[in-house]
Amino acid sequence: MKRVLVTGGAGFVGSHLCKKLLDGGDEVLCLDNYFTGSRANIAHLLANPRFEVVRHDITFPLYVEVDEIYNLACPASPVHYQHDPVQTTKTSVIGAINMLGLAKRLRARILQASTSEVYGDPEVHPQREDYRGMVNINGPRACYDEGKRCAETLFYDYQRQHGIDIRVVRIFNTYGPRMHPEDGRVVSNFIVQALRNEPITLYGNGSQTRSFCYVDDLVEGVVKFMNVPGTVAGAVNLGNPNEISVRQLAETIIDLTGSRSAIVYHPLPQDDPRQRCPDIERATTLLRWQPRVDLTDGLSRTIAYFDELLREADPQPVPLEARAVA
Repeated sequence: MKRVLVTGGAGFVGSHLCKKLLDGGDEVLCLDNYFTGSRANIAHLLANPRFEVVRHDITFPLYVEVDEIYNLACPASPVHYQHDPVQTTKTSVIGAINMLGLAKRLRARILQASTSEVYGDPEVHPQREDYRGMVNINGPRACYDEGKRCAETLFYDYQRQHGIDIRVVRIFNTYGPRMHPEDGRVVSNFIVQALRNEPITLYGNGSQTRSFCYVDDLVEGVVKFMNVPGTVAGAVNLGNPNEISVRQLAETIIDLTGSRSAIVYHPLPQDDPRQRCPDIERATTLLRWQPRVDLTDGLSRTIAYFDELLREADPQPVPLEARAVA
């Protein structure tokens, strides 16, 4: 049995990771400051005697005893990370220093949840791990993009200078139950708007592309990477290589919800990537991993989650199953 620290453990991805680690027999110490995470995300885990929760901000030092560290703490949606850009950068950079310092003291393996945003608005497609990216350091997304790039640099330097056993995963668009309904991400935005029969907001002309990985697939890849024996050099992309336009996504969600929503168009935000799709050859070779959940299946599960969430908040809307038949 390992004792594992998960920072950002009450967040969307973190809560699923905590559940998977507990299912595997580990003890889990969940750390979160609840800026974007929620106790509701981990409520189903609280009765487990191998699960412990601590409220803490990783920009401050932490002194615990663990065998492994998964560093997921950082707001990940544009709405949240642009709310306080200086704090976002501090979370990525100072948080990484604090967690790496903890790993150094404990001689513990540590995994950094990096992001596809390190590639910026890419000129190479699909994006391979050796692509250095195209990031605007003066843009509104830079606090997150550059913060994560600097965190990666710190991880590589701690590996070279101090011999720390590190893992770096670059996470591409991920979706599923327990996403924040107000996080501004395209999947949650579209689903909530469709369930409320509100206009679905597309930025630009909707031709920009993304690839969407269901959260269960992502978490499986993260845990597989952490458990690879020996020293690993460099990052690994984790995401779904099946590309879809944002407009196609909106139309699919309208069909799956039976919504009456119309599609409306707004100007494209600054530095919004035109294309985003991972090359997962390294993950397939190193981890024997690839995503298994079909987009339609994953969206259906996510829609069911949001439908229940919205009905708990407002019991008046017509249930999804009735609306789909109508």
